[in-house]
Amino acid sequence: MRVVFAGTPEFARQALAAILQAGHQVAGVLTQPDRPSGRGMKLQPGPVKQAALDAGVAVQQPRSLRLDGKFADEARSAQAALQAWAPDVMVVAAYGLILPQWVLDLPRHGCLNIHVSLLPRWRGAAPIQRAIEAGDAASGITIMQMDAGLDTGAMLLQVERPIGPDDTGASLHDALAQDGAGAIVRVLGELDAGRAPAPVPQPLDGITYADKLQKSESVLDFSLPAAVLARRIRAFDPFPGTTMVLPGIDQPVKVWAAHALPPDRRPGGEAPGAVVRTGREGIDVATADGLLRITVLQKPGSRRQPADVFLQSYRAP
Repeated sequence: MRVVFAGTPEFARQALAAILQAGHQVAGVLTQPDRPSGRGMKLQPGPVKQAALDAGVAVQQPRSLRLDGKFADEARSAQAALQAWAPDVMVVAAYGLILPQWVLDLPRHGCLNIHVSLLPRWRGAAPIQRAIEAGDAASGITIMQMDAGLDTGAMLLQVERPIGPDDTGASLHDALAQDGAGAIVRVLGELDAGRAPAPVPQPLDGITYADKLQKSESVLDFSLPAAVLARRIRAFDPFPGTTMVLPGIDQPVKVWAAHALPPDRRPGGEAPGAVVRTGREGIDVATADGLLRITVLQKPGSRRQPADVFLQSYRAP
């Protein structure tokens, strides 16, 4: 297949690498503009751009694809490149820009999206994290025929993956990146052989939306149940992370791992957020329905530490 690939972060890079390895011709890549990074805040290419350059694939980095928008000149340049690349299909994975109708209509077989959820559950920006936060038993990959809606297109393939009790946003991301790479190669192979799976419209029942992650969500609200907080801590690792205030430390402390204690370990009467006890096993904090045991923390300017190491230099006033 003659493919144009649109994506930006590491998740998308793995899909691009798999497509190239499978022998498909990647005619060009669309990716986000370089971003400042590191201590010097120098402009750095994203993982997809770097992989494309390493493979000798042409790259376009428009700030928008709207021909009538603020960056219309960049959009027209991208349009000319896409027309010259003449793709059979465009593969989209975590690109970060909305595709206008002219893009959706340009490839012969349309645009295929690698979406990290079992649609129609968790349409939107943060499906991995929201699935963990909600306590879902499974997540997965959906290869979807893109249309003008927000993750509303017909489905070509779904691959399910269980969410383990210790899965974090990072670990589930990495597993689904591999699943997504394998799934898109499978669909492209079937499309190339003329036996592409028939598109299946998404059911109307079970639609949910995965809102974009906000830094304001990182502050732990101990008026919530302990199990909810434990899931949120796992879901928001590594971004936006979760924080709490400990007596005697001026700045918020990051919390990276915790679990709800069983009912027989939950003395009552403490105000939510109160540190009930500390020990080698962790820091126990009162919540709406009992105790949350925090086991991995990070002081400002330091690294992640198990609770027993953290407590060697911390004593509650």
